[in-house]
Amino acid sequence: MNILLSLPSISEILTRTGEHLFLVLIAMTVATAIGIPLGILMSRYPKLANPILLVTNGVQTIPSLALFGFLITVPFFGGIGKRPAIFALILYALLPIIKNTYVAMKQISRGLKEAGKSLGLNTLQILFLIELPLALKVILAGVRVASVICVGIATIAAAIGGGGLGVFIFRGISTVDNQIILAGAIPSAIIALLADWGLGWLENSLTETHQKNESNGIKIATFFIILALLLLTVLGIINQSTGDLIVGSKNFTEQIILGEIVAQKIENNTDLKVDRRFNLGGTFICHEAVKAGEIDGYVEYTGTAFTAILEQKPINNPQLVYEKVKDAYNNQFQLEVMPSLGFENTYAILIRGEDAKKYNLKTISEVAEYTPQWQAGFNHEFLAREDGYPGLSKTYNLKFSSQPKIMDSGLMYRALAEKNVDLVAGNSTDGLISFLDLFMLEDDKNYFPPYEAVPVFNQETLKQYPEIQTILEQLSGQISSQEMRELNYLVDNEKKAVKTVVKDFLSTKDFS
Repeated sequence: MNILLSLPSISEILTRTGEHLFLVLIAMTVATAIGIPLGILMSRYPKLANPILLVTNGVQTIPSLALFGFLITVPFFGGIGKRPAIFALILYALLPIIKNTYVAMKQISRGLKEAGKSLGLNTLQILFLIELPLALKVILAGVRVASVICVGIATIAAAIGGGGLGVFIFRGISTVDNQIILAGAIPSAIIALLADWGLGWLENSLTETHQKNESNGIKIATFFIILALLLLTVLGIINQSTGDLIVGSKNFTEQIILGEIVAQKIENNTDLKVDRRFNLGGTFICHEAVKAGEIDGYVEYTGTAFTAILEQKPINNPQLVYEKVKDAYNNQFQLEVMPSLGFENTYAILIRGEDAKKYNLKTISEVAEYTPQWQAGFNHEFLAREDGYPGLSKTYNLKFSSQPKIMDSGLMYRALAEKNVDLVAGNSTDGLISFLDLFMLEDDKNYFPPYEAVPVFNQETLKQYPEIQTILEQLSGQISSQEMRELNYLVDNEKKAVKTVVKDFLSTKDFS
């Protein structure tokens, strides 16, 4: 099978690179405009230094994904998309700019400033003619550090629909495809290197005292002309229609496929244009986004909604779980839970196929004998959820050689296959299970609740476009577990593009 089917096209790489540059350039422009004056102010009023540095240092300690997730619910600056991503990048860029400016200004000799005063210079003249020229090299060093930080952290913006090269990195992780990961990582590294080189060149140009001012002026003007042209190019690249409504998804292959099914079904039957915001992180990010109207809908699983969102104890009756989720979502969140798509994607406790044969293991109960010598690997969500690891370990008396390793869902399968861990919690419909020769243990104590896939939409959207509900209800019962595994397999293992796989699948269905 041609692996190029799943690799990003040149135009897509250029588009994502443009988005990445846009995020970084806007964030750095604002951070520089705020950070340098703030650093100067701190040098004038030292009592402000500790509180400001404490706050900016504190921001640096917050994990980037946590900050992006927090911003979803923050008014004005929050939500999903580029706005919260830029705001977060500004926060991360401020510390090195503020700190370097403050340190550089404090190191300037008082005697030089007094000499300026004796020549009749006022405060502003001293600042621009004496202090800033002397401090400029250190200040620009801070801007260089901030720009490299911004380029790296901007890859996380894809988790909240901010676009950029992180889209490829998340996609590559979810499909265990190094080529797609590199499609995002290599351009990002090149941008970081070019940013560091460009700012270094500007730093040297501005601080070379032995050159003539005219020469410096030409260099500086050239730099800013190139920067302006680059920004205009970026704006042109990413100037695309946002669509009439937004469909989101979580950050793994099946969710992206389901999001694409919903999007294509709407576009095939209406004149509406769908803006796809896939790879939005985990359950809680998607839930907060649809609740706040930042996305119009996505596909959720009933057991996840019941235990993780509604924080209820797991129960095993599929119809009862669906009814309780539907009622609670309607009453508490003004969200419409539509009928099941026809399949259930439950948690799958997985081990290597060779271990299942070696120890003759078939159930989770049987594996408890061996787990004290094994290492487990779970994602953050499974470790924290009511229906996740805490309850599972109690139900089956699972004890491991050390604390479970925390890793991204897309990395767990590879880690298990390569013997970095011995047991993971995956998804029962994942195509990688058979591809990597993994074995799914039977949940013989029926611990996990039902996880039926259901579209969840904001009711305000359905009031505006009532035809959407009728169209999506045509998908009810149309996707079996076997079909979902096959779709996942085509994307994960056959390396086919999601849009192509979904288009072919929908063409086989009769929705009349």
